[in-house]
Amino acid sequence: MNDKVKKKVLNILFAAVCAVVVICLAVSITVWMRPIYYMDINILDIPQRSGVPAEICRLNYDVLIDYNVIGGPDKLEFPDFVMSETGEIHFEEVKDIFIPMQWIGILGGLAVAAAIIWWKEKSWMHYSVIITVGIALAVLAAVIIDWEWAFETMHGIFFNNDYWIFDYRTDPVITILPDTFFMHCGLAIIAIVVIVMAAFEIIYRKQKKEK
Repeated sequence: MNDKVKKKVLNILFAAVCAVVVICLAVSITVWMRPIYYMDINILDIPQRSGVPAEICRLNYDVLIDYNVIGGPDKLEFPDFVMSETGEIHFEEVKDIFIPMQWIGILGGLAVAAAIIWWKEKSWMHYSVIITVGIALAVLAAVIIDWEWAFETMHGIFFNNDYWIFDYRTDPVITILPDTFFMHCGLAIIAIVVIVMAAFEIIYRKQKKEK
């Protein structure tokens, strides 16, 4: 394998790592963006549909997010909702996914930023755009064509049980977390990925033009 091929392989491998970092960062930012839910309280008319006042919806959602961020409490306790054993297990499994993703997004984001500044060769950015946008478009197509299938498939990939299928009688918190809210989160993740990748492509083309 000559140096040119080695260089290309290295760029593609780093691009794939970068794609994972950007996706993890996009997911993390979406989790941190509480206003998405606050807006959906009104947009989706959650208080009317669930019978839970908007203030209580916000309070319990904040507790859920606090639990799922770095440095959050070890145990989830909703102030206004009971929780089943399987519900508690599911939320623990969600946290076990979100926390590593946040670390990957933060630490990996710093590494990618360093590469942008100090790595003169920028072709890895173009490869990362191709990989990441391809994934984002595939997810977007699945969401648009059949959101329910996409939602169920996602859970099938990340969880090896059906604890995510909540019964409102034993886990009433599900009444304030409609599926459409999660669809909005998915669209936010895709939007963030596209914005970051657009910036990557601009930087890559600018560097290519200057050569």
